[in-house]
Order: sequence, then structure tokens, then C-alpha cells
Amino acid sequence: MAATEIWHNQQCSKSRAAKAVLDGSGSDYVERRYLDNPPSAAEIRDALAKLGLEPWQITRTAEAEAKELGVSKWGKTPADREQWIEALAAHPRLIQRPIVFTDDGRAYVARDDETLDRLR
Repeated sequence: MAATEIWHNQQCSKSRAAKAVLDGSGSDYVERRYLDNPPSAAEIRDALAKLGLEPWQITRTAEAEAKELGVSKWGKTPADREQWIEALAAHPRLIQRPIVFTDDGRAYVARDDETLDRLR
């Protein structure tokens, strides 16, 4: 499965591990350092559709910014979805990493060995 893009944070060991797997597999991909080049709300919506997840499922709730925003008290219903997406777009550090997009239109939050094995 060839990757087309990875939302990468070079400071994150999980993100570096996913990038190493992609490099080792010879995948041709674009590295997007999403903290420097944050995704728009529309790109986050697209990523969520490919992931099959809701925004609260890819939010790093333990981050200081999440605590400052009070996300732990936010609702998790369809009516709350846009609030989460806008927060992720405004505070990209809250986005779970890494997210790998594949050339077949799927996406993965590549944090565990099982997911990394799928990328090989």
C-alpha cells in the first residue's frame, strides 16, 4: 500500500516511526509538517471521512491547549462536530499523529505496530 502523504511531527517518536516505515518500504509520499502547515477545516473533514472517525477521536485531549480550551467538557454529538473540527484547524498540535493517507483513498492514524504493518 503506497502512501501519498503523511501528516508528520518530527518531534513525535510515533510519527518518526511511521515515516521510517514508509521510507523503508520505498513508498513515494509527501511529508506535511502539519504544525508548520496546518490543515484547514475542510482538509480535516476530508481526513475524518477517509479515517472513518469523528474529530474527538483524533484529538489529543491531554495537550495543554486541549485543557485550556476545555475540550473534555465538549459534547460528542453531530451538533458538536464543527466545534471540534474548528479547534483542530486552529490548534493543529491537538491532531493525533501521524496520519498517513494512502493512494487508494484511505487514511490511518499510524500509532501502533498493527497499523504500521499495514503500511509496509
